[in-house]
Amino acid sequence: MYTILNAAISIDGKIATIENDSAISSKPDLVRVHKLRSTVDAIVIGICTVLKDNPMLNVRYSTKLAKNPTRIIIDSKARIPLDSRIIETSNKIHTIVAVTRNASTKKIQELQNKGVQVLVSGNRKVSIRSLFQQLEKMGLKKIIVEGGGEINWSVLKLGLVNELIVTISPFVIGGRDAKTLVEGEGYAKISDGIKMKLTKTIIQNKNEIVLFYKL
Repeated sequence: MYTILNAAISIDGKIATIENDSAISSKPDLVRVHKLRSTVDAIVIGICTVLKDNPMLNVRYSTKLAKNPTRIIIDSKARIPLDSRIIETSNKIHTIVAVTRNASTKKIQELQNKGVQVLVSGNRKVSIRSLFQQLEKMGLKKIIVEGGGEINWSVLKLGLVNELIVTISPFVIGGRDAKTLVEGEGYAKISDGIKMKLTKTIIQNKNEIVLFYKL
């Protein structure tokens, strides 16, 4: 499986403000991201993104023939609202919700009744490594992770990311509690950090830089 982690950040590394405003990307960057989405088999996000943004996770700003990739939600406790945009369109776009063995069986049944494919992985938290193995066996060979800081940390720490694409937008947001690109427990020493190779840079919309890294 080939995994791309894609994100937009402010100059100071934030992916959202202290009030969870995450509308950082410019229109040119949204066009780029949706074009990228049309080339992959699946998009992975976490439940917090669904609860905050209620996204559609489809392909827009692209050709009419562009395919919608499978949408995968990492949702340990099956908290995703049945009236969310993702669930309401799950009969049109293949949708997977990854839960744990502790998730409500009633909620799982309700999701399945909506046309959602539910995958069980892990006990208290979704085992991302196991989930990715299941996805690969299903034939999903190329995916994008558009997660928050915790999911980004998990996939990076597990060595599941092949490529990192980061758009740096011309804003300084600040806020010690504002979310950053990668969170989790982090590394104690710089020398332990994940080392990457810069392969390409693009300047778009005059003041935005898109950085492409390979691991």
